[in-house]
Amino acid sequence: MSATAARLRRVAAVATAAVAVTACGGSVLLPPSVSSNDRGVGPVVESTRRTISDPNAIVPSRSVQESTLIGASSTSPLDILVVGGGATGCGVALDAATRGLRVGLVEREDFSSGTSSRSTKLIHGGVRYLEKAVFNLDYGQLKLVFHALEERKQVIENAPHLCHALPCMTPCFNWFEVVYYWMGLKMYDLVAGRHILHLSRYYSVQESIELFPTLARKGKDKSLRGTVVYYDGQMNDSRLNVGLACSAALAGAAVLNHAEVVSFLKDEGTERIIGARIRDKLSGQEFETYAKVVVNAAGPFCDSVRKMANKDAQAMICPSSGVHVVLPDYYSPEGMGLIVPKTKDGRVVFMLPWLGRTVAGTTDSNTSITALPEPHEDEIQFILDAICDYLNVKVRRTDVLSAWSGIRPLAMDPTAKNTESISRDHVVCEDYPGLVTITGGKWTTYRSMAEDAVNAAIKSGKLSPRNECITGNLRLVGGDGWESSSFTVLAQQYVRMKKTHGGKVVPGVMDTASAKHLSHAYGTLAERVATIAQNETLGKRLAHGYPYLEAEVAYCARNEYCESAIDFIARRSRLAFLDTDAAGRALPRIIEILAKEHNWDRSRQKQEMQKAREFLETFKSSKNAQFHDGKHQ
Repeated sequence: MSATAARLRRVAAVATAAVAVTACGGSVLLPPSVSSNDRGVGPVVESTRRTISDPNAIVPSRSVQESTLIGASSTSPLDILVVGGGATGCGVALDAATRGLRVGLVEREDFSSGTSSRSTKLIHGGVRYLEKAVFNLDYGQLKLVFHALEERKQVIENAPHLCHALPCMTPCFNWFEVVYYWMGLKMYDLVAGRHILHLSRYYSVQESIELFPTLARKGKDKSLRGTVVYYDGQMNDSRLNVGLACSAALAGAAVLNHAEVVSFLKDEGTERIIGARIRDKLSGQEFETYAKVVVNAAGPFCDSVRKMANKDAQAMICPSSGVHVVLPDYYSPEGMGLIVPKTKDGRVVFMLPWLGRTVAGTTDSNTSITALPEPHEDEIQFILDAICDYLNVKVRRTDVLSAWSGIRPLAMDPTAKNTESISRDHVVCEDYPGLVTITGGKWTTYRSMAEDAVNAAIKSGKLSPRNECITGNLRLVGGDGWESSSFTVLAQQYVRMKKTHGGKVVPGVMDTASAKHLSHAYGTLAERVATIAQNETLGKRLAHGYPYLEAEVAYCARNEYCESAIDFIARRSRLAFLDTDAAGRALPRIIEILAKEHNWDRSRQKQEMQKAREFLETFKSSKNAQFHDGKHQ
């Protein structure tokens, strides 16, 4: 029997098994999730839900949050202190706070300033795990598929304004690929069951070109035979992360960005960690915060945090670099992504529409850990080469609007020879008394990772939560009551706004693009931004060609702990990731508005400009990178 026939028979056999299991509810393959989302009920829990979903709720100010942390003394400690403000850290803070625990969180830079803002922007449903499960007959990989499907559905439902289903197209250049991918994705549909977003399907060559006009009919001396499309989730990652931080704050957690742990406090008798000494990087003030348990959710830097407790701690993570590039919108249609299923070194590359542009990536290579990783030119060229053969567009290096690198904190496997085979699953451990570490994982499973970490912290500190985990069914700020048509209310109600032009106040218009942007970025809170634009003459766009309004800078400074120009261009808006040149042009006005909000003097404003420009230099667009390659000019 040929290898091809054997592979198809194996797919068919597993597909048949999947049908049988799905028909039985899936319980044979995977038991129900340990998540206890429906058991957290009661008037206090419902009050917390209402507070988070209230479009008029105001998060405590940064000074109030810092005072709360300072007030956590040895006689009245926090239950949990979280170190790290990425997706997992903010997820831990939200989970613990909604269980009625006293929670603090410190992040040395900004919420989502590290790995969490540098993702592929996908909420993966585990389709690649399924392929590994089939060909390696790996039950563990199959469990990951079920888990990813469940968590993907919950992430999208909890933040519908920031997340949505996205069709992803896989080109097939021979009939074997058509059958192989079609059967595999149909099996994926069956396994997904009630967690499915939409059914996968095959499209003919003509249908495929109509859906994806820039798709090449020929590639590498092969003719296109059609495409197979499945659906995955897409998100605005840093906005989702900020939403987690603000939701945690509304639930009672004291979250503080731009504050770093200097050292740990230990009990003199038992050596157990009982808190941390913290430095506010904005004011320079240092203070002590006591907690019954510290949760280390520092992402790639979790080992450095562990070494504060034990300088001989063995490394837990293997850092991997992932690079992405952003291209103009004409590279891909608005509602369809493209998957390059196998690059020259066997990896998968995505090309996806995102916020009006096209994001392509990613790479996967060993790297060192740095605060501001930069993409190498050969990694950018690798991505451009990977998509080049699948498009009828001339792929040019000069079209790159932005390029960035992120560090994945992969769970360490000492026997692995390359990062691609290292598990993306997470690890929770307490290798020093009072310090629970959570590492590994991915955006899709941040919620369940946080739940596992909180459960471990409760056990370590013998804590008494008011209720069990409720985050599986908890809308984040701006999500409750939001609908995809909500932008029409903004477009109609704020059709006349005031904006500044040439030093004069003139009438402005809330156009459809800005209305859609505000609705998706802020959900039900978008009207608060529009009100600022209307009443405070901040209705002008920050950069030509992008829907960001001046009012957003003021709103984020007041309501989202936006403390620097970088915070805004990178995490509150996404200008730095979308177009470094546009972000640079917007900086003077952004800093001017932030200076008014935060009472900055001229010296601080100059510092902000310098830091922001240095930050943008780490994004290798065609404007700030040196490249000499005739193929991609």
